[in-house]
Amino acid sequence: MMEEYELESPVDAVITWVDGEDKKHKEKINRYASKTIKNNNEFFSRYAQVNEIKFCVHSILKHANFIRNIFIITDNQIPKFLADEKYDTYKKVKIVYHSEIFGDNKPSLPVFNSRSIETKIHRIPGLAEHFIYFNDDMILLRPVSKSDFFDDNLPVLRGKWKPFKENILYKKLRFKKKINKAGHVYAQEKSAKILGFQRLFKFHHTPQPMRISTIKSFFSNHDGLEEFNSNFKFRSLEQFLIQGIANHLEIKNGSCRILNDYQMVHFRSYHKPIFWLKFKLTYFCNKKNRLFLNLQDLDLCPHSKQTYFIEWLDKRYKLYGGNKHS
Repeated sequence: MMEEYELESPVDAVITWVDGEDKKHKEKINRYASKTIKNNNEFFSRYAQVNEIKFCVHSILKHANFIRNIFIITDNQIPKFLADEKYDTYKKVKIVYHSEIFGDNKPSLPVFNSRSIETKIHRIPGLAEHFIYFNDDMILLRPVSKSDFFDDNLPVLRGKWKPFKENILYKKLRFKKKINKAGHVYAQEKSAKILGFQRLFKFHHTPQPMRISTIKSFFSNHDGLEEFNSNFKFRSLEQFLIQGIANHLEIKNGSCRILNDYQMVHFRSYHKPIFWLKFKLTYFCNKKNRLFLNLQDLDLCPHSKQTYFIEWLDKRYKLYGGNKHS
């Protein structure tokens, strides 16, 4: 029965990626970026990378055999590790350029904004109805099954209910000031509010199971929002997160399963001593209920510590030819 279910409902993986070190990409940004953006180190940090996408892809090939295709959305770039393709290791990997998904919105290209790109994610040619969205720094820690993401074809949503920040007493003073940062949680809250929620179902940096039909249903009932949200070249306070829209719409329709455990090992700061980072990486990544590893801003990690992480990942996610992982 499980085999029939797996075959009848294919699941794809989608990853958004950019090589921020590419000179052509930098030149393109400089043609459109304001002086404020050019002087914003945090903005450029989002585009910096230390080849994390290789480990993201390898972890999917190694631990998620049910995945049919791995789509990498990018702006006319190809990850270096794919250029040195051997055997049929990466036969599941497909490169999708922004121009292929923006359709009638092509005049808005180029965009340098993940939220604009994610708004068009459901337009990937050949994408399965059920797909899992990864950022390039999300890595699978151990073997996962389709049921970890879709239960009887319905998405499994990992998150926690939170009040909106303006409703939290000790944060109200902060909201009296003008918000000028289009942060991740702020965009999630905007998504929840669009659908009439009074609080936020907050997701974290874990792979997001989504359905094309859910996204299409939202846009068909909110005429013009797809074009509006995908038209920003750089992040804006006016934008919502399509992942947040999909999650809250599934919850509203009762068409999902909710888990309040992220099942994640998360690194965001690398200032602690190396022995603590090693302990956290080894101890928590070996816990059976932890399925995901998120190494956020690994490019900002001090070199000696970064080297340790890369060597750990290289050893854990080395592939030996596609036939063993197809």
